Parts: sequence; C-alpha cells; structure tokens
Amino acid sequence: MLLFMVNNTALTPQNHVCYKQATTITSGSMRCPKCGCQEDKVIDSRASREGATIRRRRECLQCTHRFTTYEEVEHEGLMVLKRDNRREEFSRDKLLSGIRKACQKRPVSLKAMEDLVDHIVAVVTAKYESEVPGDAIGKMVMDGLRELDDVAYVRFASVYRRFQEATDFVQEVQKLEATK
Repeated sequence: MLLFMVNNTALTPQNHVCYKQATTITSGSMRCPKCGCQEDKVIDSRASREGATIRRRRECLQCTHRFTTYEEVEHEGLMVLKRDNRREEFSRDKLLSGIRKACQKRPVSLKAMEDLVDHIVAVVTAKYESEVPGDAIGKMVMDGLRELDDVAYVRFASVYRRFQEATDFVQEVQKLEATK
C-alpha cells in the first residue's frame, strides 16, 4: 500500500488527488478570516464534488487559525439570455441561491441541492459555449425540483412562471398530481 506523507503524518489516499509537501503561500488575496494575515500553509488538498472543486485546509502562519477554502473552474464568458433580452454572466452561486430559496424549510438536503446545481452546470457548460437561454436553465431547475420536493417545485414555478393568482397555483398542483 502506498502512503502519502505531509509533515511526517500519513494521509488517507483519495481518488484524483496529489499530495504535496505543505507549502507556504505568500502571494495572492487569501486572507485568514480571523486575523487577516495573507500568509498561510496548505495542510490538505482534496477533490470534492466528483472533482468539480478542490477543498483545501489551510493554517494561518501568524495566528495558527485553520480554515477551509474551495477552488472551482470559472466558466468565463458564459452569458445567460434573460426574458427581457438582457445578458447576465452565468453564476453557479445565483443558481444555488434560487434553489435554496425554493427548498427553504423543506426536507431537502444541501447535498441534494448542490448535486442538482452540479448537474445543471455540467449540462449547460457541455451544451452551450457562450450564451444559454434563461428558460433552458429554468426548465432544468423545475425538472430537478419536481424530483426532489413538490412544494419546492411549486415555489420555484410560481416565480419562474410568474403566477398572478391563486388559480395559477391550483393549476400547477393539479398538473403535478396528474403526473404522479
């Protein structure tokens, strides 16, 4: 069995991860959340969310506070074409925020929400190069929420489809019940 060592401590092997000697990082804008110092050392790096992000445990060299950072690929240039023909930069965070609002106070785990976002991001980045219609994203979110939670689905649908009256809700729930 091959063991990886950092500072004479054996690390648990992980898929798709290369462990290096702990390094001191002095450049850049990674500040300690406790003291604001910009010098830290990377203690551990691991792939997370099926390799979509890299999770790093860091230790501040000034106050020894430990904190976690995440790295992910930036999808530069991918724009969302909105209903009113505005263009807005695609944002994974905004997508997750909308899904979290729909799932608020519902029995839907953060992991399930993040998995849905990861799926949508993968489909969008594979299918569209520079511009994605907002309605394509909205449809994928609705399809995903329908599988996760009926209430979250109706909440999202009410905003996405711009419900005006209570009858709009009733019709959507009836459609939902008919497909079950």
